[in-house]
Amino acid sequence: MRRALSALTALVSLAAVAACSPATPSTAPGPAPSTLKDAFAGRFLVGAALNESQFTEQDSRGVPIVKAQFNTVTPENILKWENVHPRHGEYAFDAPDRYVAFGERNGMFIVGHTLVWHQQTPRWVFFDASGSRVSRDTLLARLRDHIQTVVGRYKGRIKGWDVVNEAVDEDGSLRKSLWLEIIGPDYIEKAFQWANEADPQAELYYNDYSVENAPKRNGIVALVKNVHIEHIREHSADFTNVAGPLSVRIDVQCVGPIRWKGVQFRDTTLQKGPRK
Repeated sequence: MRRALSALTALVSLAAVAACSPATPSTAPGPAPSTLKDAFAGRFLVGAALNESQFTEQDSRGVPIVKAQFNTVTPENILKWENVHPRHGEYAFDAPDRYVAFGERNGMFIVGHTLVWHQQTPRWVFFDASGSRVSRDTLLARLRDHIQTVVGRYKGRIKGWDVVNEAVDEDGSLRKSLWLEIIGPDYIEKAFQWANEADPQAELYYNDYSVENAPKRNGIVALVKNVHIEHIREHSADFTNVAGPLSVRIDVQCVGPIRWKGVQFRDTTLQKGPRK
């Protein structure tokens, strides 16, 4: 379950669900819980990624399942740059507003996805009217405006943000994105800094996939250990802290046990069959 500690650090959330060894079934007496969120109450939140037909309650089959089973939500696309900020100086908040309202009506922990990504970012962000790449200073200004406008609008309502998404390549190096090529590696640090300024109470995440692969995982851990951001709180209760300026929460999807040197696991594997 998401809980905040009082250290100065940032949380990195890698991929999705859980570590990979069987959990010990609960021996507590009482009736078996009837929903996923009830089954794991007090241990962790159970989440779903929602499309627009679900948070606008047009999906007559999906919406009852979302409301009954889940207590945290993430949007699939409506907070990605191309949708929420399609043109320079123009924001489209109608759909995000409805997403946040849905989560609030249903008492859910609301996550925002995503502020900085190499995909689904409009061309105008990186290029000027003549088709030339913008300068480092121009791109930094656009990034800061975007993050502070979007995060600031939902301050205190969206509780956690995927700030930077998939910035590490399969070999562990930083992805050769336009963010990296125009700004340099400090775009990651700047993004976390500006997100924190816009909402100091929000949880801030780095999001990625394939962290079971050692080169990529090592690159992500190195990235996080070398990012220095002041005044960012720690949200990694219940997860292993990796030495360095930031603490790291690593959630992974995989099959079979994992043995990573220097990393301990808190198992949150979903078990098949009824709880005993």
